[in-house]
Amino acid sequence: MRSETAFTMDTSSIKFGPGVTREVGADMARLGARRVLVVTDPNLARSEPVSIACDAVRAEGIEATLFDGVRVEPTDGSFQDAIRVATEGRFDGYLAVGGGSVIDTAKAANLYATYPADFLAYVNPPIGEGRPVPGPLKPLIAVPTTAGTGSETTGVAIFDLVELHAKTGIAHRGLRPTMGIVDPDNTRTLPPMVAACSGLDVLSHALESYTALPYHRRPAPESPALRPAYQGANPISDVWAARAIELVSRSLVRAMADPGDDEARGEMMLAAAFAGIGFGNAGVHLPHGMSYPVSGMARSFVPDGYAPDHPIIPHGMSVILHAPAVFRFTAPADPARHLRAAALMGADVAGAGPEEAGEALAGAVVDLMRRTRMPNGLRAVGFGPEDVDRLVAGTLPQHRVTKLSPRPADEATLRRLFLDSMTCW
Repeated sequence: MRSETAFTMDTSSIKFGPGVTREVGADMARLGARRVLVVTDPNLARSEPVSIACDAVRAEGIEATLFDGVRVEPTDGSFQDAIRVATEGRFDGYLAVGGGSVIDTAKAANLYATYPADFLAYVNPPIGEGRPVPGPLKPLIAVPTTAGTGSETTGVAIFDLVELHAKTGIAHRGLRPTMGIVDPDNTRTLPPMVAACSGLDVLSHALESYTALPYHRRPAPESPALRPAYQGANPISDVWAARAIELVSRSLVRAMADPGDDEARGEMMLAAAFAGIGFGNAGVHLPHGMSYPVSGMARSFVPDGYAPDHPIIPHGMSVILHAPAVFRFTAPADPARHLRAAALMGADVAGAGPEEAGEALAGAVVDLMRRTRMPNGLRAVGFGPEDVDRLVAGTLPQHRVTKLSPRPADEATLRRLFLDSMTCW
């Protein structure tokens, strides 16, 4: 096997500042769009961020059509609803106002409306064909309203494939939004549990990209065009991930407790973008891979702050429930890096040896989980040991992320990690 010797650095253009949503019309006009699809979800359709964004676009003489049919935690069906609207509307620009579900849906609508194909054509293998994005897409501006996914910087669109009861996605650097408008004012009305789940997703993004398989231990691609968006930990992604870990660890609880804490909300928005730049180039690994079947198999659980119209284990929650067990497992691959991550979270690791690295990082994560009132493991969201075989089966196809684990995780290992995640403390 010839090992990789190069990595690339790609991200969206980012504009940050309180009130910058009001500038989105000028940004869209600069990109040449005249007929724009505004994508959001039903909960946000009448919200101030959507109203401000639509008014700003129309003030530039741009036609704006509102699509508010995004499903929180999208499915293949909800993606296809948006694709149908985008295809019929022949739009030359897209504006996503919402959380990761909204931004990911806009990415998919843009892709399939621009380059029509069977739905599984662009979906990650082995579930889909994994075709690369054929060429440039229409301009997409993402306006996040949660400090969470960092989707405004990444080339990833995640959805539930209902038939398999598991999440999968589309990953290609060509999917990245043209611009991310990161406006702290847009998170003022986040319910505390929504803020917690989205913030812990940021944390796990950053920790996973920081501890991922190093890029030079990945097989080299057959050609530069086949170099994946998720390349493994590298010196540039490390910078963004490390800063995101620090910001989340000091600001998440404050942002939950006081929506008027402008500094904390601003730092969480920056952390989401920073982590997105980090994991959008390095990738994530086992906590995300294991989270996908958990979200896809949600039965009756609905946390506070989420619409009760369907069972939901929010993405950030499903990810962080596995993080303590995973980091105990991956720490032997690079104890120093795991200790450094724990220190970035504020843990006292002075004098800690390599054998303590996993527990140090797991303990720091558990502490923040408890402070943000996360459920205590998979049992608390409706799973038991009898579900482990199905959870493992749903994780095994997630090659895009599981193969970036710094330690290989076979079927038996995954089974043990799911059992260890039944309770976190």
